[in-house]
Amino acid sequence: CLQVSPDRSQFFRYDSITLSCEDPLNSTGWKVKRRTSDSGVRPCSSGWGFASSGSICIIGNTYPTDTGVYWCESDGGNRSNEVNITITDRTVILESPAMPVSEGAAVVLYCKAETNASKHKYNFFKDGHLIRSNCSGEMTIVSASRSDEGLYTCSASGLGESEGSWLTVLGDGNDQSIQLTPSSGPATASFSFPESRLLCHLIVGIPYLFSTVLLGLIYRDRKRGEAAQIAADKRKNLDVNMERIV
Repeated sequence: CLQVSPDRSQFFRYDSITLSCEDPLNSTGWKVKRRTSDSGVRPCSSGWGFASSGSICIIGNTYPTDTGVYWCESDGGNRSNEVNITITDRTVILESPAMPVSEGAAVVLYCKAETNASKHKYNFFKDGHLIRSNCSGEMTIVSASRSDEGLYTCSASGLGESEGSWLTVLGDGNDQSIQLTPSSGPATASFSFPESRLLCHLIVGIPYLFSTVLLGLIYRDRKRGEAAQIAADKRKNLDVNMERIV
């Protein structure tokens, strides 16, 4: 998998980042690649980064243009996990794990100011809602659960707010997201339709189906009744006319 050092997804401009591909069976068959908005997909040392070895890439001075998605790719076309890395010009960053965390693990988030941190009050937000305020700039999730997944930001008094970082919590239902996947192009996410949602759609849709069939049967019977009534009226008129003739 791809490891990021320091282990976080946000960095200030001019920070240094080390990206390494860790495979205990084959440490030389992987290369670091990235996808950014302005340069597309490119491997390390192709205009960005320095490859100290085949599987390690170092970015000495980061810039906002280094913001993008990073991963490891083997010579055979397999991909590792992807990591979103953000390089910001803001004076506040949120230090959160670059990798997904396991359900039940302890997670520590740090709100880091570029200036003196001792005089600031820090606020932590999840999905836009304030969840913690303190002067230490540290927030601990004792035992991560799926409900802790979301977009986290933080702010420091007088300095503004950080960029957002998504925290992913892996449980039994989404462990497959870190498996290796063959790659012949940009990575695409795969989603499975949950059985519960399928059952919900069936429960909601079946009554509509029955009501539609029932209305169709009623309409058909009504048409048959109207046709039978018309035929009966014609026979009655014919009988009346015959009686008059007689």
